[in-house]
Amino acid sequence: MKFTVKAWSKGGGRAGLLQVGSCSIETPALLLNTRKGLPAFISPDLLSSLPTPDSRLLQFSPLHFSEGISLKTISELGGLHQMLGLHEHVFAAVPRDSTISLPDYQSSNKMGASFETPCGRLLIKPLQYMEMISSMKPNMWATLADEVPAWVSEKRNKASVDRTTGGAVFGSIVGGSKIEERKRCAKEVAERNVSGFCLGGFGLGESMDEHPSLLGAITEILPEDKPRQICGLGLPEEVLQGVAAGIDLFDSTYIYHLTLGGFALTFPLEEIRRHGYGDQLSDTGRDGSKINLKATIYRKDTSPILEGCKCYTCQNHTKAYINHLLNVHEMLAQILLEMYVPSFLPIAVALFPGLVILTRNSCHFSSHNTHHYLGFFRVIREAIKGGTFEEFRQNFVETRRDHILAAALSA
Repeated sequence: MKFTVKAWSKGGGRAGLLQVGSCSIETPALLLNTRKGLPAFISPDLLSSLPTPDSRLLQFSPLHFSEGISLKTISELGGLHQMLGLHEHVFAAVPRDSTISLPDYQSSNKMGASFETPCGRLLIKPLQYMEMISSMKPNMWATLADEVPAWVSEKRNKASVDRTTGGAVFGSIVGGSKIEERKRCAKEVAERNVSGFCLGGFGLGESMDEHPSLLGAITEILPEDKPRQICGLGLPEEVLQGVAAGIDLFDSTYIYHLTLGGFALTFPLEEIRRHGYGDQLSDTGRDGSKINLKATIYRKDTSPILEGCKCYTCQNHTKAYINHLLNVHEMLAQILLEMYVPSFLPIAVALFPGLVILTRNSCHFSSHNTHHYLGFFRVIREAIKGGTFEEFRQNFVETRRDHILAAALSA
């Protein structure tokens, strides 16, 4: 693995190039969150149709494999790449499942960390974790970390740092909401022979206002020539906070939860790149970046999710149709909101009549939320390279805040 910083922008954002094997990925980049190696609602044949190389980064939790196929079998098959047939993708292993798990902050065991798994809550010891990594053979992996929520005592927070420091490849950095503990952990991990850094313990009860100081305290200690990954920051504003602090890789649990809730991203990428997204989104049912497609206001709305969007869903379906699918609990709603459509899908056409309009010319379009958030990261990279990232970030955050306030006052 090789990482190079290509550009810096006012406000601290940096654009880089991550080279993993034959795969070159521009950063800041989005790690697609997976369940057992595959993104939710996306099958292996569909995954190959996502735009590359933006979609080549897949994040998974080894703990998802605590039941079912054995580690020995995965190892004999040649690891996850061979088992799933995803030879060109980059797998990044992180112990914590950001979509569901909270750490067991009451645990006092010094030889492992407790996690929620498909088999219930389990204490995972370092040797077990290393066996998982050895069997699955990910391209990148974060060391086992004892992550704690923001509200734990100083004694418990200090213990989490003591139990986490030490490791290989991506060294984990914890410390809760205590800046001094974050610094202590970052200093110790930065002195180790690691290839990058995984910032853990975010999204566990701390406020968004705490992020800049916590992130700045960590990144000012870390060497600039190694990539930095973070788990737990998913909202657009949080991503922008992380980019401003010099973070390179982010997880995608935000779009996973959006899709499950029936939400669709709506901020127009071209407009926010040039001017911010202004007043054009001041509409009932919106908060400045997303709409709730379950809302009754969209029951007879025959317009696409977002005018001008080139994804498959916006090109072929209306808000009214997706509203109907969501309200009758049809799985096709999540498929249209999140997943991508390959060049030819006869099986999907048979299973889901709503896809009967697929043609060889239209199937190259992708569906909405993942497509849109990957585009958001592309705009961020362009702003960094153009030296306008800080202006872009402030404009985006201020405009979204105004929309959220306006939506609350009109409710």
